[in-house]
Amino acid sequence: MAVFEEQVDQAKVGSRAGASPLCPAPETSGLPTDRDYRPYGRNIERSDSMRIGMSLEYAHGFKEAVTELAHYERAGLDIIFVAEAYTFDAVSQLGYIAAKTELVEIASGILPIYSRTPALMAMTAAGLDYVSDGRFTLGIGASGPQVIEGFHGVPYTAPLGRTREIIDICRKVWRRERLTHTGKHYTLPLPAGHGTGLGKPLKLINQPLRERIPIVVAAIGPKNVELASEVAEGWLPIFYMPERAADVWGAALAAGKAARDPSLGDLDILVQVPLAIGDDVEHLRELSRPTIALYIGGMGAKGKNFYNNLACRYGFEKEAAQIQDLYLEGKKKEAAALVPDELLDGMSLIGSEAFVRDRLAVIRESGVTTVKVTPLAPDLAGRLRLIDTVKNLTT
Repeated sequence: MAVFEEQVDQAKVGSRAGASPLCPAPETSGLPTDRDYRPYGRNIERSDSMRIGMSLEYAHGFKEAVTELAHYERAGLDIIFVAEAYTFDAVSQLGYIAAKTELVEIASGILPIYSRTPALMAMTAAGLDYVSDGRFTLGIGASGPQVIEGFHGVPYTAPLGRTREIIDICRKVWRRERLTHTGKHYTLPLPAGHGTGLGKPLKLINQPLRERIPIVVAAIGPKNVELASEVAEGWLPIFYMPERAADVWGAALAAGKAARDPSLGDLDILVQVPLAIGDDVEHLRELSRPTIALYIGGMGAKGKNFYNNLACRYGFEKEAAQIQDLYLEGKKKEAAALVPDELLDGMSLIGSEAFVRDRLAVIRESGVTTVKVTPLAPDLAGRLRLIDTVKNLTT
């Protein structure tokens, strides 16, 4: 074991530093050098312009959706997210996307923190960053107890503390430090009395393209948002209403910013909105009702529903309670009908071009830097026009 470790350490597999008999260095002629990898992705320049992103939808076929993604990339799409709930895993899909695209950023949106060890999370991110030529963003989140305990069989405990430790461990791995960590939730290597006692501090064999892969944390609770603002490159909320965001999250964001390492740069705030532009598209806002009702009413038991709590903090306490009661009784249509119009309108980009331009200005003014859009059009040509239009409206 010791001899093998010494050989591996000398090999620097994947490093541009050179080859070894164990693993010859790959051909790197013509590939980008380390200087070509920007801290926040190869094709991203942080500016006053908001980035445009999407979540991959593949109900009609995954390969077909990725083929379409090439068109979105040419239209100016900046970043694509792949979700992972109790679906197919996101990692295999992101690897496929990396091979089929050239410039668009790729991101997990999100990987649950309980479904992988911290070291595997770091290895996965480094691997995806490698195969995408430095285009990967690690999106992580706690998910919820129904999925984590029901599907993964793992106790849903200490999401805040675990998130902080996972981020710390990931960055140690990417810096190729010998991995040691003593925390409340993770200890590496395992201490005496746990396991065989043979664990050793190891460092990642391969040389990552970047020692600082962007991390985005999905969070809506005050403490979680404060943590994201302090230690992550980005924050991903849900059901974002720009007019009320400061009241709900302003204090948490400010507290996190006060403790933030300046080397992280400004916090990237990513929000998701449905998008439709035209003179007769307002009816498309109704498409969001069932999903919002599902989250407010059905994503968790009473007293354990984070999204219901968010609706209450927005000022919709009465509606949130009624939606939850109806949804848990199986009356989903009735629950959806009670979703407040103000909430629908506040978190959408649906209306005339002038309306969408004004809403984008409000969103930008609230601090948002990346808008994840769901383009609502019946065909690819229509969706591409929406991406092109909103891209022009944000520059």
